[in-house]
Amino acid sequence: MFTTTQVGSWPRSRDMLKALRDRRLGKMSRAEFDAVADEEVRRTVRIQEEAGMDILVDGEHRRDNFYSFITEKMEGTRLMSLAEMLDEVEDKSGFEELLGTLDVPASAIRNPTCVGRLERREPLAVQDFQFVKSLTDKPVKITLPGPYLLSRSMWVPGYTKNVYVDQKEMGDDVVRILREELLDLAAAGCEFVQFDEPVLTEVVMSAECGRRTFM
Repeated sequence: MFTTTQVGSWPRSRDMLKALRDRRLGKMSRAEFDAVADEEVRRTVRIQEEAGMDILVDGEHRRDNFYSFITEKMEGTRLMSLAEMLDEVEDKSGFEELLGTLDVPASAIRNPTCVGRLERREPLAVQDFQFVKSLTDKPVKITLPGPYLLSRSMWVPGYTKNVYVDQKEMGDDVVRILREELLDLAAAGCEFVQFDEPVLTEVVMSAECGRRTFM
């Protein structure tokens, strides 16, 4: 039989959405936020176990989205809305065209932008793994944004060229940080790590893979 797992992200409850919003606005302490998130993760684990899943995930409830959460964990990053990025992207007309196709306001999508030398401020997901593992005897999978996604999305020349010579130099630090995280997860007992690379579909399927996307 096939091994079953889930892609990573789960729908947020109203309480979780409110906690994410309040945390972002500074209206909730980290301890208060974690109390809400812990309960959501417990519920997520319970549902997966009842469904008979083989490898469990935490639902990414602590993350505002699957890759921008790194700004809380990494030095040298700043969360910027797509509207803020407009003046600094390489292809402004193409980016404006992209913004026009989105079904949400450009101010609502936030992108982690490299504005300084990149270093981990704290582990990206080790604590998330440890909490889920404390709830189950089943294997746990941790999801992380992949190096291509981060190297592409975080490079905004108007900001990043002040600290890195080029995108490759920044990408080398991204790879180093993800490798450090992978080793820490392995040391903590994590057997499964999924690197998310949705932008690679452009490389394979699009003739315009050089155009910036919101990722």
